[in-house]
Amino acid sequence: MKQRIITGAILIALLVVLLWLPGWAMALFTLTCIGFAVWEEYHALSLAGHHVVTWPTWVTLVASIPLTAFLTEKIMIPLLAATLLLMVVQILFRNDPKLSDLAMSALPLLTVLLPGLSLVAMCLLDMQVQKAVEVVFLSLTFAIPLMGDTMALFVGSALRGPKLCPIISPNKTISGSIGGLVGSILAAVVVYVITLVTCNEATLMRLPQWWQYLLLGFFGGAIGQIGDLFASMVKRHSGIKDFSNLFPGHGGMLDRIDSVLFMAVLMYCFRLFF
Repeated sequence: MKQRIITGAILIALLVVLLWLPGWAMALFTLTCIGFAVWEEYHALSLAGHHVVTWPTWVTLVASIPLTAFLTEKIMIPLLAATLLLMVVQILFRNDPKLSDLAMSALPLLTVLLPGLSLVAMCLLDMQVQKAVEVVFLSLTFAIPLMGDTMALFVGSALRGPKLCPIISPNKTISGSIGGLVGSILAAVVVYVITLVTCNEATLMRLPQWWQYLLLGFFGGAIGQIGDLFASMVKRHSGIKDFSNLFPGHGGMLDRIDSVLFMAVLMYCFRLFF
């Protein structure tokens, strides 16, 4: 537990610094993290015996920043559609084409790369609006699921009780899940209070209203927990405990950002319609 806390503190400190870097620098760092996560999920699926097609996903990953920067996030859907089409074509012309291989090839595309591109788009937000707005949206994207993860761990360990989803994740409890939701809402409230103290009137006009922070905290916390459970299902399917040993006490990149990835899609959709 001590090692987990130390590693977590270092990662949070690094994140705080990165949030204030230029958008393109944060986007590059985000893309690097997504690259690790994509490799980890494909590796896990390969261990489970699936013959996945990976190269279209890697091409899309590399091309995403310049294409998003020059063509805006509108390029995301055509880019993902083209990636999926390439996978379909390659598997169709195999000697032994299997639908399961196509499904598993597309899984990281939808559960890691799509959320990753949502994060990249938000990192490049300061090219269109002021930097402070980008920082607030990214802060919510990370703070809500990460605080939820932390509260779920401590509350679940302290209270225990009935299991939440024992078939997929035997250690997660209902009490931990509720504690995680409370933690996610508190994280959203903290971000809101910080914006009131640090942002000027013009910036506040571009940010969510107080009740929207509460909704983002609740639904973001719930979606983050679903992302965590999904990652556990992939690991159970592949017969592994962690996706890798990249972070001491935390496992791999995907172990650390599984809930953030699902939250990123919610935040991206919220920003589109905000």
